[in-house]
Order: sequence, then C-alpha cells, then structure tokens
Amino acid sequence: MSNTGTASLTINELREFAAFRPAEQRYIKRSLDIGLGRQDAFKLWARDASELASIRSQYVAYQNLKALRSMLPDETGFEGLDGFMGKLLRMTAFDLAQDRLSCFSAYRFLYERLAGAKVRPWLPSAFCAAAALPQIHPHRRKMLLHSISEAAATAPGWSDSEPCFFPEWVEKEAA
Repeated sequence: MSNTGTASLTINELREFAAFRPAEQRYIKRSLDIGLGRQDAFKLWARDASELASIRSQYVAYQNLKALRSMLPDETGFEGLDGFMGKLLRMTAFDLAQDRLSCFSAYRFLYERLAGAKVRPWLPSAFCAAAALPQIHPHRRKMLLHSISEAAATAPGWSDSEPCFFPEWVEKEAA
C-alpha cells in the first residue's frame, strides 16, 4: 500500500475512534493494553477496587487470544470452527457484558486490533451470538443487535488490510 493509502486509512481509523463515546475509547485502549501486553493495565487503568477486579477478569478472558489468532478456520469449511468460535464468542461475551462497548463498530474496531484483520469475517456472527446470550440484559441485547448494519452482517467480502492506528493511554499534562 502506498504512503498516501496508509495515511488515508490511518486518518479514517482516527476519525472512527474519535466518534466513539469516551467510555468506549477508554475501554478499547485498556483492552488493547491487556490483549497486546503493551502496559501494566492494573497500574494504568484501575481507579478503584471494582475496576481492578474487572481488569483481572479481563486478563483471564483474554488468555486464549494468542491461540485464537493462530486457529482461524477456513471460511469455506467447518474444520476447527467450534474451537475458534467458542473462544471468540467467550471473549466477545465478556467484553459486551462489561457494558462499555455500545455498538458493533466499537467492538469491530477493538477486535480487528486484538486478533488482526483476518478475524473480520467472523466478527458479525460472534457479536450477534454474544449479544443474544441470556447473560446480556434484554434492553442492552436489543441495543447491541440494532447497532449492526445489514451491510456489516451480510458483507460479501472483507479487507485484509491490517489496522494502522492503535490508540494508547495519553498522559494529561499538569497545568
């Protein structure tokens, strides 16, 4: 890809991220720190005991992320589908149950970075399955399922371009 194409893709990703609610942005950055091993999420993100427990649970939920990246099934067959989708569904259900991601686009943005571009075809089904689980409150279930567009749910193909922008914690300057 040319530098112009990469710059354009990065700008689009920045715009998409900027459109998310602040709580979604915070959760995505925290999740990337945990899932990609970038920072000590306990020190950086825990503001209280409740958040500390949530981060601890998220480390456990993401423990199969490395395996997930290496077990992508073939899109035309069913070999390996159960193990892959089981792991993806469990992680997705955890993230949706945290009540911080309010739409498919925020979920997709996060998971493209956690698992790579090759996971894109599997994200609509994992999102819909997790959003429909009884662990998700009915009102929230409805909101989440309405957030996925028909185009995303029925896309005939997916880009294999890896994401360019990986948002991170930014230290606030003292006044």
